Amino acid sequence: MATLKELKVRINGIKGTQKITKAMKMVASAKLRRAQDRIISARPFARKVEEMLSQLVESVGNEGIDELLEKREIKTRCVVIVSSDRGLAGSFNTNVIRNGMNYLSELPDDTKVITVGKKVTDSFRKRSYNVIETYPGIFNDLTLEQSNAIVEFIVDGYKRKDFDAVDIIYNEFKSIVKQVVVRDQFFPFKSISKLKEEEKKSPSVDYIFEPDNVSILKYLVPKHLRVQFWKILLESNAAEQAARMTAMETATKNAADLLQILELSYNQARQASITKEILEIVGGAEALKEA
Repeated sequence: MATLKELKVRINGIKGTQKITKAMKMVASAKLRRAQDRIISARPFARKVEEMLSQLVESVGNEGIDELLEKREIKTRCVVIVSSDRGLAGSFNTNVIRNGMNYLSELPDDTKVITVGKKVTDSFRKRSYNVIETYPGIFNDLTLEQSNAIVEFIVDGYKRKDFDAVDIIYNEFKSIVKQVVVRDQFFPFKSISKLKEEEKKSPSVDYIFEPDNVSILKYLVPKHLRVQFWKILLESNAAEQAARMTAMETATKNAADLLQILELSYNQARQASITKEILEIVGGAEALKEA
């Protein structure tokens, strides 16, 4: 059985840890509110750009308009995996990294990989994947310029035919307690070639295009890519803060439960020690009387 001193040291250590996890939960909660506001604001715009591009592609076609819209044989794929820069977020990073590895195991060995976030970058550096570019540390100060730089790198590789399809694996923010690992196809434009069922059922809008629909289509393609990737980063950032807040809340609760058990053990040990001392005193007094 642990001594009183050992129990006291453990209790003090857990109390210190509990203060840290409680503070981290509060910080994550504040960051989550900001991240949640950003993603809620970005979703309608991203959806509208996708809807407009879908209707333009359906009306104009995707052949001979822009090389980013043209379909070609998929010989090599590129997989973009988005994680966080920091840990202590439960299974947030583990899930997305495992999902990425499982998907890559189904693809040829020449599949190219781009890692976004320090955790996935560090994990993939230890393994023999064909990593062509890394972007660690971008979530410390997430900006639109950083997002656009990543999109530019992906688009340049696609235009050079370094790869013929791009998939992005990331955590999508559903709610504070739910984050889902999603795999989206970035290239080719499968996701916007068809409108969703609910959009098809709604009456189509007759747009008037100025100067013309082809010019607008060429303008919208790179805009769509930048908007969609920015939305993906915002989704991942919000999901990370939600996962960290939940993890720190659970850790704080577990610390409280453990403290309760240790304090009970400490009180029992202290009571036993006091009882032993009393018995020794009484025994000594009785011995003196007999003498």
